Amino acid sequence: MGPLVYLGLMLVAAFLLQGLFGFIQIKNFSENYRIMRQQGRVLIGKNPKRFQSGTLLLLAIDQDGNIEEARIMKGVTVFVKFKPLPIMIGRNIADIATDYGTMMTVDRLTRGCVLNAYRNFINFRTNQLAYEDLDTNTNIFAMPLLTQMKSGWYWITSKLQERTDMRRREP
Repeated sequence: MGPLVYLGLMLVAAFLLQGLFGFIQIKNFSENYRIMRQQGRVLIGKNPKRFQSGTLLLLAIDQDGNIEEARIMKGVTVFVKFKPLPIMIGRNIADIATDYGTMMTVDRLTRGCVLNAYRNFINFRTNQLAYEDLDTNTNIFAMPLLTQMKSGWYWITSKLQERTDMRRREP
């Protein structure tokens, strides 16, 4: 078997591993969401990044927007799990989103999630939820591993093209 077959097998194995780990991460999300949903409404704040740490925030709220429980999942790998975020418990989502002092105590990615959750809360209250707020579709070809594989494939094909062009130029 040639090296391209081994490369193909490695790519397929990497794709399958990413799918398996993604499934485990989705299972973790579903379990945390289910537990928090038992307390009432759950706000979801997201700050997806392609090449940086992605962040997902779950906020269990009451009718007035007071946060009863807060959990955050932040990281680059699929091994990241939800962790409690005690700084937000007992406060109102509107107060947190508009309080500069509180927002500066958390990192930039968490701030983005809080603002996204607040926007979803406002849109829900005013009956103006957009399709993007409810859309859970994921473009599988935009996942980091596939993006790296595509860029690697383009790099390999460009090098092969350069070699072919150099051989054609030789007398």
